[in-house]
Amino acid sequence: MGELPTGERVYVPYSLPGERVVARPTAKRGEGFAASIDEIVEISPHRVRPDCIHFGICGGCALQHYAPAEYAAWKANLLTAALRRAGFQPEPAPMVETPPYQRRRMDLAIRRELGLRQGGVTLGLHTARDSTIVDITECHVLHETLFKLIEPLRNLLRGLNALGREGSAIVNLLDSGPDLLLRTDRPLSVVDRTRLAAFAQEHGMPRVMWAHNTGIPETAALLRPPITDFSGTKVTSPPGGFMQASIPGEAAIIAAVLAGLPAKPTAKSRVLELYAGSGTLTFAILTKMRVHAVEGDAPACAALQAAANASGKTGRLTIEQRDLQRRPLSAKEIDAFQVVVLDPPHGGAETQTAQIAASKIKRVIYVSCNPGALARDALMLKQAGFKLESCVPVDQFLWSARLESVSVFVRERETRKP
Repeated sequence: MGELPTGERVYVPYSLPGERVVARPTAKRGEGFAASIDEIVEISPHRVRPDCIHFGICGGCALQHYAPAEYAAWKANLLTAALRRAGFQPEPAPMVETPPYQRRRMDLAIRRELGLRQGGVTLGLHTARDSTIVDITECHVLHETLFKLIEPLRNLLRGLNALGREGSAIVNLLDSGPDLLLRTDRPLSVVDRTRLAAFAQEHGMPRVMWAHNTGIPETAALLRPPITDFSGTKVTSPPGGFMQASIPGEAAIIAAVLAGLPAKPTAKSRVLELYAGSGTLTFAILTKMRVHAVEGDAPACAALQAAANASGKTGRLTIEQRDLQRRPLSAKEIDAFQVVVLDPPHGGAETQTAQIAASKIKRVIYVSCNPGALARDALMLKQAGFKLESCVPVDQFLWSARLESVSVFVRERETRKP
């Protein structure tokens, strides 16, 4: 970050701390401006050559030019700085660093070109600056199984009648194989369905789901159940559903959440799990305590309920579908539980955290993917008398400013705001 003569902030991507650069403001960003570098006048000794040929163009990575040790220290400090802004004095555990080539979800943009470039189809990620799509031919983040699907998928799309001009593809790597959700701007033809079924068979896909634009997905091909194991419970994943970005990252988050639970819960103790998804944390927590899981997304909630029914866990698990942004649990409702575990989306849980702070709850385990939102929400907990017991940074979004973390907040006496 720099400052313009007017006093406004300017954000300069692809620079490093200590460098002097000549940069031009390019677009409004919040209360400041984004900028692009024209020249690096003084180069940081920690600047390294990025491994990926798409770096600086593709919007997926922002920090491959930062030396590994300095990058790791900067990334871990995102959590420390966020919690300090909230008024805490954190002593984080060592950061869990996930290796490259572990990302088990890819979200690709599709565009049929009017010319002959790439046989008429561009498939990849948007650039960092606009809606231009970068054809991916290399990636140091994606799991090898997913990356190997890109070129075959591009070939499939070239001949797909359902693709007029634009579409998208989400592929989640499940335990039963890569699960595809394809969206296109034209209806599927009979020939298209045959091609998709053959593609699934050839590439070991349990399922291909398809939707017209933003419509409700329908099954285009189903070869076997699309299953993921969450702590010993098999879950049939919803199409394009949320998953933690990597298996090592998920394991680290689960371990930190379990470590934050009460050491000696009673038989009647219950955890209130908010933003439960389809059970990533739910079934792990169930090994320690009873759970009431709340989730707003209908397909995720249905998948969670079906897995609970099939595994015989409904005696210790109750499930509620509820939009927590529009209808957060009240302080009075929260008082019925002994622990709150929440894993909100990128924007955090400001409205819900206000109710948690106003409740009598004594222990909150907050899983975050956005240090900025965590700082805002943690400040409310600080003002309500909570102390920080522990915090663990988890880097599963390599070479980005996104950081997963698990923070445990406790308060000794029951309080309630008026």
